[in-house]
Amino acid sequence: MITFQEIRDNPVFTGLIERANAYLRARGYTEHGMRHVTYVANTTGMILQELGYSERMVELGRITGYLHDIGNMHNRKHHGISGANIVYTELRLLGMDLDEICTITTAIANHEEEIGEPVTPMAAALILADKSDAHRTRVNREGNGRPAIHDRVNLAILDSRLTVDQEQRTITFDIEFDQQACQIMDYFEIYLKRMEMCKTAAELLGTRFRLVINGLELLGHVNEAYDSPLTGVS
Repeated sequence: MITFQEIRDNPVFTGLIERANAYLRARGYTEHGMRHVTYVANTTGMILQELGYSERMVELGRITGYLHDIGNMHNRKHHGISGANIVYTELRLLGMDLDEICTITTAIANHEEEIGEPVTPMAAALILADKSDAHRTRVNREGNGRPAIHDRVNLAILDSRLTVDQEQRTITFDIEFDQQACQIMDYFEIYLKRMEMCKTAAELLGTRFRLVINGLELLGHVNEAYDSPLTGVS
């Protein structure tokens, strides 16, 4: 079975990730290089592990997170679908099991809010991991004037962390936000749709999503039933 370490050591994937990040840097987007994909890989695996999925599923989660943004080497538009196609081809060449490839590529093709849906546990975990990587270290540009809203919001995020409480069945995204640098409303202007997608993803995993900014819960609700037909160990 193909391992996460083998994927990380593969120079083809390293090159594709670097090309994708270079394209986005040229377009003025936040960092999408090794720091981002490593965070998403580890966090996707962590979510699945904390919720009791099999070790192999956790390993596939790390692979999925690591490869999820490769499609950006071509264009930001529909990069989930183009990335899934690239990953499918490369993993087939490596001889990975077809069912495992489909688990990975379905998640990659559905991780963006524009057209994606958390249709599987893997897709849900990837969405939560990807959308929780908001931090000032991701800002690429250093402008002379007032930063664009994405830069301004990310510069205001002093710290962020995603935690899973298996007993309470909650997934919490906790942000420390500098309100002197930026208004919280600016955060919601660009991230509200992503947070709503995280809420749907958490529900598919049989959990409740909580968004907490400076100690105040801003997104979350009490729901008596979190049971999902896709929840559980696989």
